Amino acid sequence: IAAMNLIRHLKKVGHEVRVVCPDKQYEGMEGFFIVPTLNLGPLNGYVRKNGVSIARVSRKKLEKAFEGIDCIHVMIPFTLAHASVKYAVKNSIPVTAGFHCQAENFTSHVFLMNRKNANSVAYKVMYKYVYRYVDLIHYPTQFIRDVFESEVGETEGRVISNGVNACFRKKRVRRPDILADKFVILFTGRYSKEKSHSVLIDAVARSEYNDRIQLIFAGDGPLRLKIYEKSKNKLKNMPIMKFFSREELVNIINCADLYVHPAEIEIEAIACLEAISCGLVPVIADSPRSATRAFALSQDNLFEFNNPDSLAEKIKFWIENPQEKEKCSQSYLGYTRRFEQEHCMEETERLIVDNYLRKKNGT
Repeated sequence: IAAMNLIRHLKKVGHEVRVVCPDKQYEGMEGFFIVPTLNLGPLNGYVRKNGVSIARVSRKKLEKAFEGIDCIHVMIPFTLAHASVKYAVKNSIPVTAGFHCQAENFTSHVFLMNRKNANSVAYKVMYKYVYRYVDLIHYPTQFIRDVFESEVGETEGRVISNGVNACFRKKRVRRPDILADKFVILFTGRYSKEKSHSVLIDAVARSEYNDRIQLIFAGDGPLRLKIYEKSKNKLKNMPIMKFFSREELVNIINCADLYVHPAEIEIEAIACLEAISCGLVPVIADSPRSATRAFALSQDNLFEFNNPDSLAEKIKFWIENPQEKEKCSQSYLGYTRRFEQEHCMEETERLIVDNYLRKKNGT
């Protein structure tokens, strides 16, 4: 989503954009150069289950895409990025990069998410193979910049949010009959371990309002069945589990009562920003490995991460204090103006162009 938002913005303001990626749905579209995916043999099924496409480098495609370009911007620090930044250095092309992959996004898939040494190694590998060749890094939050630089040392970079689309705004919507008498709690996030859906399920299961609460898990991912089975055994009302279109999600946010973000690992959590941009009050895990906790305006918007009892208490507070919830909602409507996507895309464009001009002028 962050990549496509940037691509659309750059094209809209008149830049020619060429995209090298392994996503076959863009095959044949102007400006897209589709490379094959990496064959991992017996691991192919596992990778596919997680909804990930890992690119295999095609020198021929890269050279064709890079012919006559002014600069390169990479998004994810894997094989394609490594080949691209090496090409940039060899051919004196200005290169920038986004920092969109937290170490735990990788180590969680090899069951090492909570091993500090494994995460440290992951960051050092990212730096060695990609970021040390980059002139200027785009960090979505100061949090992830601090984390990365604590492992690899000071870098050249700027902190710019990925931004929230203008369609995420407070509006009146008719609540579906199925939600009429429910207190609706929304969480938007990939169904994966680091998003900690189980903490929210356990919190609602322990709540005295269990029979009244309706969870909505907006998203999809490899843990869909596990989340479904756990919910079936613990909740009075089965959660609604679906990947919603943008328009549908805006409507869901505007008819929800509370947004809970239990994720332990998060670089920025645009999903949380989308919710609070509509005035939906959040309750956020205070995990030291999540940037999302910075969006809390008070202690009532935070709970102790991985602690269902703590979360249940905060949910109870907001159910029992509707007037406080309305005041908090109004505060969030003003708070999120700084994250407007158009402004953030302009800042990211400026980062890329400034770096190009700096390198061109030899400064």
